[in-house]
Amino acid sequence: MAFSLVVALAALCLFAAPAAGFYLPGVAPNDFDKKDPLLVKVNKLTSIKTQLPYSYYSLPFCKPETIIDSAENLGEVLRGDRIENSPYTFEMREPQMCQIVCKISVGEKEAKVLKEKIEDEYRVNMILDNLPLVVPIQRVDQEGAYFYQHGFHVGAKGQYSGSKDEKSFIHNHLSFTVKYHRDAQRDVSRIVAFEVKPYSVKHEYEGQWNDKKTRLTTCDPHAKRIITSSDSPQEVEVGKDIIFTYDVDFKESDIKWASRWDTYLLMTDDQIHWFSIVNSLMIVLFLSGMVAMIMLRTLYRDISKYNQLETQEEAQEETGWKLVHGDVFRLPSNSDWLCVYVGTGVQFFGMLLVTMVFAVLGFLSPSNRGGLMTAMLLLWVFMGLLAGYSSSRLYKLFKGSEWKNIALRTAFTFPGSAFAIFFFLNALIWGQKSSGAVPFTTMFALVLLWFGISVPLVFVGSFLGFKKPAIEDPVKTNKIPRQIPEQAWYMNPIFSILIGGILPFGAVFIELFFILTSIWLHQFYYIFGFLFLVFLILIVTCAEISIVLCYFQLCSEDYLWWWRSYLTSGSSAIYLFLYATFYFFTKLEITKFVSAVLYFGYMLIASYAFFALTGTIGFYACFLFTRLIYSSVKIE
Repeated sequence: MAFSLVVALAALCLFAAPAAGFYLPGVAPNDFDKKDPLLVKVNKLTSIKTQLPYSYYSLPFCKPETIIDSAENLGEVLRGDRIENSPYTFEMREPQMCQIVCKISVGEKEAKVLKEKIEDEYRVNMILDNLPLVVPIQRVDQEGAYFYQHGFHVGAKGQYSGSKDEKSFIHNHLSFTVKYHRDAQRDVSRIVAFEVKPYSVKHEYEGQWNDKKTRLTTCDPHAKRIITSSDSPQEVEVGKDIIFTYDVDFKESDIKWASRWDTYLLMTDDQIHWFSIVNSLMIVLFLSGMVAMIMLRTLYRDISKYNQLETQEEAQEETGWKLVHGDVFRLPSNSDWLCVYVGTGVQFFGMLLVTMVFAVLGFLSPSNRGGLMTAMLLLWVFMGLLAGYSSSRLYKLFKGSEWKNIALRTAFTFPGSAFAIFFFLNALIWGQKSSGAVPFTTMFALVLLWFGISVPLVFVGSFLGFKKPAIEDPVKTNKIPRQIPEQAWYMNPIFSILIGGILPFGAVFIELFFILTSIWLHQFYYIFGFLFLVFLILIVTCAEISIVLCYFQLCSEDYLWWWRSYLTSGSSAIYLFLYATFYFFTKLEITKFVSAVLYFGYMLIASYAFFALTGTIGFYACFLFTRLIYSSVKIE
């Protein structure tokens, strides 16, 4: 009941956060006077079909006189962001019509790369006053409602009327809309939305080409001739010229600057999200309550019975879990590796807990691009202290003496395998000449963080943990191990481990859908209130399912619980990877082999991390549970 009360209070606090747009913008607002210059920046080209980002100027678009790269943090570089200036310049509250940007001649190379990007449905991403560019699209199910697509497509495939040949058409005219909130007292404005409607238009002009002073016949501000459709589209064809143009309109809005991200953060169907999460929460809480009640009543009866027998000095043979008291704390096989994986799980637990607390409080705003990834990476590095401490404490309990060896394994086992996969995937991305490839300098910085901060902290933590007195077992261990009787089929280790992973996965799989959608379909994820609540449910579920199966195992006189307690909840990682595979084939449209390798490579790392996290939670729950029950009975 206590946990249910805590969760209910957390739900009231946390559910209110996403609904009200509770977040800290992360940057100070910019006030613009009329005619102040507004600088549009360009970001990477993205595609949900390839998952390979490219820099904006990898395509033959109009360029400014000097291309200036914006300073990017570690998270932005790892995400593949490449933010640069653009030739698009506006003046605050000064509408412009049919402004010419430039004219390019399409050669074979340019035609090929444009057709490839149009075929793969690449989108152009732009930024104005730290707001990403979106395309408003009318919803079919709700009249007057819109959903917002990140960026606009480079172009589209289509056919001329009366022809069956499919052609590639480029979006060369952009109709921008900048929404602003005006302070009437100071007569300054703040930008609250940045939208665009792209068109493909085959521009024509009279006389000689005179750069931006050329007068177009298809689009003329003097004649108030504006573009509202793509009836005569611009085909991508070798030898043809493409003229890029744009309009910009300014609209006053009631949206305040502090709430300007709400539109971007509410792109998914929240109703489905609400009902799914609440449904999952109720089911898991109900199961957790039942499990807790059964466990408490059963254990109370067992302990009372055992103590009563000792008091009455009845010479009856011991039965059940008390029978294996002399073997239950016997050293497990491969105990060193168990220590390593427990330490790794503690490192992940600390990282996720702190990250989600900061995210729920609003410190990891989406306006701070790459902030979430940077925070998680740095927290992982600093949590090496806890990893070393927990692994060496367990190692000393197992009568180990070489604490430096265990510290070395803890510092290199997971990071080493993850870095090897990451390096291989990065080589594939680099081979595709994608901007998503991590530069050598950033790779060097990652290695420096690992070897320069994380590894030393693991050793410091191991030293401090090993220096403390060893944890004492509540009962003595017999010198000769007891023979384990033949087990029932349902207590088979593989069967019980696989069954144990279903419930923890069930607690998170709905939220997992939204997380995968945000990562692989390039949408914002900012419902950290839900995520934190799901994280709490995951902790309780992993702990309870591991304790229940551990109790059944001990009752059947099988005392080899150390590794099984870790693997029981850790097996949920198998279901996570299977679900990721299902998601790949049902929700994504990835066709390229390299993109598929990237997806499964990154999901393998994520599943590995989830295994360490859930396994550690289950292990510590069983560790505390066994110490509690065996210290509660009188044993001669």
